[in-house]
Amino acid sequence: MKLFHTADWHLGQSFHGQERHVEQRAFLDWLLATLAERQPDALLIAGDIFDVVNPSLRAQELLYDFIVAAHAALPTLEIVMIAGNHDSGSRIELPAPLMKRLKTHALGRVHWLEDGRLDSEHLLVPLPDATGEIRAWCLALPFLRPAEVTGGDVDDYRDGIARVHRELVAAAEARREPGQALVAMSHAHLQGAAVSEASERPIVIGGEEAISAALFPPSIAYVALGHLHRPQQVGEPRIRYSGSPLPLDFSESHYRHQVLEVSLNGAELDTVESLPIPRHVALERIGPGSVEAVEAELMAWQPESSTGEALPRERWPWLEVRVALETPQPDLRARIEAAIADKPLRLLRIHSHYPNAGGDTANSIAVDLDSLTPQEIFARRWQAEYGETPPEAVARDFATLVQEVQDAEPDT
Repeated sequence: MKLFHTADWHLGQSFHGQERHVEQRAFLDWLLATLAERQPDALLIAGDIFDVVNPSLRAQELLYDFIVAAHAALPTLEIVMIAGNHDSGSRIELPAPLMKRLKTHALGRVHWLEDGRLDSEHLLVPLPDATGEIRAWCLALPFLRPAEVTGGDVDDYRDGIARVHRELVAAAEARREPGQALVAMSHAHLQGAAVSEASERPIVIGGEEAISAALFPPSIAYVALGHLHRPQQVGEPRIRYSGSPLPLDFSESHYRHQVLEVSLNGAELDTVESLPIPRHVALERIGPGSVEAVEAELMAWQPESSTGEALPRERWPWLEVRVALETPQPDLRARIEAAIADKPLRLLRIHSHYPNAGGDTANSIAVDLDSLTPQEIFARRWQAEYGETPPEAVARDFATLVQEVQDAEPDT
């Protein structure tokens, strides 16, 4: 059996105020063509389908157009997708009955039975091959929020997560027949995995949400992970993050963006192959340097094109300029825009840095506010106000508040 593993699409992402519809559509078109060429039996999408809990209609259109087109091109393809911490679990599950007609399974939340046991049937998805014979079971674990896994006799968040994994794995092992593989899909932060600081939202509370790979016993042939944007193996070849299909920040421009093709041989993992995703829009970083050095580098910049054909404006590279300043320069943007006036570049961000600022925390916040997480801004403000880092209890309360705000949905 053959599976595709992808995650962290973040459809509808605003890239420093600019929409990325063209890039996201190009990725989905590439994925559809690759599915048609490689003919996998299932596509696993490991969370953060959307960038926000209330995605735009255009972002939702991207997803549902892709699902319809994939089903038309590959009628036997099974699609399993789970909610991530950026998603609304309820929104992901809302069209689930309709999507089942397109062989698509949408899992947004865990459910509990009246007797307090996990509703494992809801999270266990059979994966048949092209002939209709079940070859594997997918243990679909959406992002587990504290309110969903605690309560009753379980008060600790990590204990609640462990309980969900334990009960689901036991149900899967009891359900499967000889020769059938178990494949877990989870949106989580595994201990020991490498984080992209600039663009990944902390899940609940720093450190407390990180789960152990021991929650996935050896009976699980493959673990398809989402949340971390850097593609990576965590400890074992069977446990992997596919990474995001697009760089979601300039700090991710060097990542190997990919979809993973996973082959199973009976109940065991056979091979994992990385399928590189073409970069449909380039990211260009100029600097750091003085204003004069940056201007010179911009004026010398030439597009990389093997054909010499001009790109349409929506395919022009995104540009980040990093400038070191002694004092504020009111005409900085005008000077940079003048330097690229005849260049096929879209200026996205100017990062001004004051190397001689003397470590003034308030100053550094003002310089680069948009690159900081809410937790970092809070910690810097606390440090400036009280001369120390926030106490652990205060930081935990603030992180919980941020997650509640991010999860909130308006009534309309």
